[in-house]
Amino acid sequence: MRKTKYRLAAAFALSAFAFTGAADAQLKAIRTQTNITPAERKQGDEAHPQLLAEFGGAYNGPQAAYVNRIGQNIAVQSGLSRSPKDFTVTLLNSPVNNAFAIPGGYIYVTRQLMALMNDEAELAGVLGHEVGHVAAQHSKKRQKAATRNTILGVLGAVIGGAIGDNGGLLGGLGGLLQNNAMQAAQLATLGYSRGQELEADQLGVQYLKKAGYDPLALSTMLASLANQTNLEARLSGGDARSIPEWASTHPDPASRVRNAESLAAKVGRGGVRNADAFLASVDGVLYGDDPAQGVIEGRDFLHPALRLKFTVPNGYGMQNATDAVSVSGNGGQAQFTTAAYNGDMNAYIAAAFKAVAGNASLSPGSVQRTTVNGIPAYYSVARANTQSGQVDVTVFAYEFSRSSAFHFVTLTKAGGAGVFNSMFNSVRRLNASEAAAIRPRRVDVVTVGRGDTVATLARRMAYPDYQTERFQVLNRLTASSRLTPGQKLKIVVYASR
Repeated sequence: MRKTKYRLAAAFALSAFAFTGAADAQLKAIRTQTNITPAERKQGDEAHPQLLAEFGGAYNGPQAAYVNRIGQNIAVQSGLSRSPKDFTVTLLNSPVNNAFAIPGGYIYVTRQLMALMNDEAELAGVLGHEVGHVAAQHSKKRQKAATRNTILGVLGAVIGGAIGDNGGLLGGLGGLLQNNAMQAAQLATLGYSRGQELEADQLGVQYLKKAGYDPLALSTMLASLANQTNLEARLSGGDARSIPEWASTHPDPASRVRNAESLAAKVGRGGVRNADAFLASVDGVLYGDDPAQGVIEGRDFLHPALRLKFTVPNGYGMQNATDAVSVSGNGGQAQFTTAAYNGDMNAYIAAAFKAVAGNASLSPGSVQRTTVNGIPAYYSVARANTQSGQVDVTVFAYEFSRSSAFHFVTLTKAGGAGVFNSMFNSVRRLNASEAAAIRPRRVDVVTVGRGDTVATLARRMAYPDYQTERFQVLNRLTASSRLTPGQKLKIVVYASR
């Protein structure tokens, strides 16, 4: 969450590189696009700056050129263009595991997902999967559904899932899609159907084979991502990064991995992995949150520049985006963000409700005043009828100065806003020493020496908890893995100032 941005972030709870259930792999003919049209190029050109803004901007380290080269090479395998220069591949400065592509030749992967990979073939497999979505024109096929289920302000993905296509709050969504660029940016972050994910997996595996990579790489990357998702759930005390049960179905990562393995076997095993080149490139990449956008430490969010801190309830997790922090758990969803403030808190809260509702109507109650850790605070609740029952939307705002305010927007079942009371009451200011103590982390590629074990290397991880589990997931290791002197592995350390 940046200090200088005031537009509310959309809730990217469903990444484009998400898990879906999968049946046994069967190679089939998939009709794919054979060119990039001028209209798609224009749409991508317009959407690209918006996507950079939503995902922390481009990461400008030496890794960016490497990712661009690998991405362009795998993209030409799709047949969309024979020229690598027709594809723009961006490494995003985001701490979220994500990758996606949009029409017009634009492909994206976050530095966090790159850090989870262990070789070049896995990077190519992820990027090939995303290019496959574009080549198969999946975004066009879901465009009609996206228009009906567009992001609703800061919590639209959740509200949309709870309400359904014809719910009362969704009636005003049509005006939110103001241009093709905004639509393309939003389409990039909406979930694909089960069938579309399977098609993109098949195309990604085929692109890997054509480019000379081991086609099994997509399967091993999916397995790492599944392990990381499970670890994050443990870190936050449950399935905390998922949408609540009443707003979503549960995906099946294990079957997705098996399906990708089967696809690799069908196209024929063999090919390079290029682990050494990849590890040399990923060495030094920023890991986790960028302190300039705030950091997540366990259940705490701390922002050194804004000098603030809050704590989410036990069992809830957070994801930090450019201009908002998303909070999720089985009891509800929330986002913490900021907006322009001129000293009128009633107007500020009204604007926050309007951002959630779009052109639809919400009728919040009167604004109540309180004090939280010495900070003037204000809150109001609106109840809405949906196809899934009644829900409460709460805005809880804090006046940090006469020109600066921050707020939570929460979505819960009717009467359930109390699950966030501890979070509302945890907001406080950071003092200078607390802010100065917040340090970034980075990936450090190390060489295994004689006597090194999983336990000794894990103790070097810059985390106070789950050191062994974090180390194993980061390197695709298991409890029975044995290390070999000379082997290169990743650890996460604090970056020097």
